[in-house]
Amino acid sequence: MISAVIPVFNEEESLEAFYKVLIPNLSKLEKIYEVIFVDDGSTDNTLKILKNFEAKNSNVRILSFRKNRGKAEALTSGFQEAKGDYVVTLDADLQDRPEEVKNLLNKAKEGFDLVCGWRKDRKDSFKTILSSKVFNFIMSAFWGVHLHDYNCGLKLYTKEAAKSINLYGGMHRFIPLLVSEKGFEVTELAVRHEKRAFGKSK
Repeated sequence: MISAVIPVFNEEESLEAFYKVLIPNLSKLEKIYEVIFVDDGSTDNTLKILKNFEAKNSNVRILSFRKNRGKAEALTSGFQEAKGDYVVTLDADLQDRPEEVKNLLNKAKEGFDLVCGWRKDRKDSFKTILSSKVFNFIMSAFWGVHLHDYNCGLKLYTKEAAKSINLYGGMHRFIPLLVSEKGFEVTELAVRHEKRAFGKSK
């Protein structure tokens, strides 16, 4: 089984389009799938839309926070509930593409516990890209886990790696390092990245 953990916060604009791309791509995999949406205290119609997905698809589950607790805690809650041998995380804004899940899974089968997406041709503002490059350089130089893109939301974990970490605050930015320090094998794979078509960065 593969578990898709999707943290969402006020994503009403993108959810329908995201769902229509996500489900067919998970269905094509040679594994049973589940989708765990973690609603991080949304104040728009996000939860209503998610409940509609859950009513139509028995593979969809929802976790919902009463207030916004942040991406790190949303991911941790999803990891704890995930039943799959592999766990993939994606953001719901369609900048990271569900079509890439198959490629990440194939890479993981080479013997890796965490495969991080690398937005090689990143479609974000110059300021965002520059700050990310500086962060990635510092992390690689000082901590020895050499990656081009620490903070891509598209990542695929083995069950053991996902359940080994307890994230809070801003710790989701350091996931590759945290996983590596626990003795798991970490790598990255170039993935397609799109310009933002919905909402704004959270």
